[in-house]
Amino acid sequence: MVRVVGENVDVNIYPIDEAKRMARDQELDLVEISPKANPPVCKIIDYRKFLYEKKKKEKEIKQKTQKVQMKEIRMGPNTDDHDFNFKLKHAQKFLTEGNKVKAEVFFKGRSIIYKDQGKYKLLKFADELEDYGKVESLPKMEGKRMIMLITPKKNK
Repeated sequence: MVRVVGENVDVNIYPIDEAKRMARDQELDLVEISPKANPPVCKIIDYRKFLYEKKKKEKEIKQKTQKVQMKEIRMGPNTDDHDFNFKLKHAQKFLTEGNKVKAEVFFKGRSIIYKDQGKYKLLKFADELEDYGKVESLPKMEGKRMIMLITPKKNK
């Protein structure tokens, strides 16, 4: 005995053979929906159409989710103002598109002695981007690079 539900069906409890016959008469499938119920619940539907619509909904949900990418901006500790502003404009564009920005100051050779200048550059960079994003991680040294992450602000 199963409870049968669906369109063009009298919702009631039927023997399994009767439920199968009802589905066959409508040229549809008998699908068990709730096996733990007492009696089990079956629905008369077009199973292929059901799978197709389920796949279509999953695809729509996947398309609507925004993929966040990491964009990288590199500069040296002695980068001049023009180059700094050029990189700043790129970072603004990346953040408005919804991407994370990884700002990096690289130290070549003896320029490692200018760690304080590198930190100053990154903090200035974060300060200039305050309207577009917020600092996720403060500047920290990783080998010969100083790295800072900036995430985009949520649009209201």
